[in-house]
Amino acid sequence: MALVGSDDDRRVKKESAMTEPAWKNAGQKVGLQVWRIESFKVKHWPKEDYGRFYNGDSYIVLNTYKPDPSSEKLAHDVHFWIGKYSTQDEYGTAAYKTVELDTLLDDVPVQHREVQSYESDRFMSYFSRFEILKGGAASGFRHVTPEEYKPRLLHFHGTSKAIKVNEIQLDRNKLCPEDTFLLDKGLSIFVWNGPEANKDERFKAMQYAQQLKSERSKGKVIMLNSDEHDTDFDETFSGENDDDDDDEEDEDDRATFEKTLFRLSDASGSLKFEEIGKASQVHRSQLDSKDVFILDSGKAVWVWIGIQASAAERSNGIVYAHNYLEKSQHPYVPVSVLKEGQESAEFGTAISA
Repeated sequence: MALVGSDDDRRVKKESAMTEPAWKNAGQKVGLQVWRIESFKVKHWPKEDYGRFYNGDSYIVLNTYKPDPSSEKLAHDVHFWIGKYSTQDEYGTAAYKTVELDTLLDDVPVQHREVQSYESDRFMSYFSRFEILKGGAASGFRHVTPEEYKPRLLHFHGTSKAIKVNEIQLDRNKLCPEDTFLLDKGLSIFVWNGPEANKDERFKAMQYAQQLKSERSKGKVIMLNSDEHDTDFDETFSGENDDDDDDEEDEDDRATFEKTLFRLSDASGSLKFEEIGKASQVHRSQLDSKDVFILDSGKAVWVWIGIQASAAERSNGIVYAHNYLEKSQHPYVPVSVLKEGQESAEFGTAISA
């Protein structure tokens, strides 16, 4: 155990990470890379599907960039994304492999946990489109003809900054006046605009429909306003609906949450997790290089790792954050792991406000 966290230990772990085929060329140049977890394996996700996620899967997303355009030095953010119906084995593998990728890149990346429907602004900024579809990647539509498509209903919601596209239950009652919806029947693609839908939602849905049409050898796009009817459209909703309701979770009320700071330390001989400040009692001066701290703002959680923190404290920080969140009123908020000296602007605002 004396070697845990030592230079030799890190060297061995890096050598092990270098044997993972999926990590070849990972993080070597500016850009985005995405992988999906499949049977405990890391598989490259096709570039044409970047921004498309299935709620039964887990993914790893690496963003590589230059903080200083005049320098060749690269920085990274590595995220693992957990679909609502991803298995514990899948997201456990994604979490483990995220740490492995961090090791391969010499501990430079900032690690993040993302949960479906609670994605961070940073994560969303990577994608010009962001879709969540039902099932796993194997249930995709690429290898079947349009005539064989099972109808699916997509919900477009947001602004130009971030339009989210979610596949939802095929239920006419889901057509709310505030948003735009797309009914994909393979050969017929309907865009239904609620009277209060904004121009960004309308534009993104139309753009999406035209893209679907261009990918198929035939088909048509039909625009519908809420007061218009189409027999083909209406009949899609006339049968019994046996689908599970897989819509987005309702937003929890986090407006009244008071930010809270916790310390994780093994100075006593065993790991101890304790609250050390709340609301106005939370100060940057409480951070100690010898320990790990967890800051919960209610909308995000940061695991801050001091440069002198022990190996046990370092490796257990995100575990304690995950266990804490499971018992909280907001279990799905984004989690970021920051090393001392690597603090993000968002963390700086939260800890000093």
